[in-house]
Amino acid sequence: MKNLDLLERTQQFSLRIMNLVENLPACKSINFVSSQILRSATSVGANYRAARRAKSGRDFINKLKIVEEETDETLYWLELIQKSGKVKPEKLQGLINEANELVAIFVTSLKTAKLNGTGKRKVRITKDEGRT
Repeated sequence: MKNLDLLERTQQFSLRIMNLVENLPACKSINFVSSQILRSATSVGANYRAARRAKSGRDFINKLKIVEEETDETLYWLELIQKSGKVKPEKLQGLINEANELVAIFVTSLKTAKLNGTGKRKVRITKDEGRT
């Protein structure tokens, strides 16, 4: 995939999942999974957009954590569809790869945000120094 802005990339991911859902076989179990994956995948882009408009560092981290969780949930549903054997693995592999990459990006972003002090600040108390 080309180097896209992450906002565009998450939106494209949602669109690709929408396309997948439209082409999944119709059966009770797949219909259930389809609604779940559609919900979680479209939530990725929407919540990433919200994170970009966060009011504070903590707000950013909280919203980005939701993005990470929704991306990972989408990955779970993709893997479940793959393991069901109802869809050819090659139809899912690109989406699984993209979901894994997005999870890695969001995990790294969260670590960076926490290290940069945009999240909880660690307080260290020593005997002689007091709070630092």
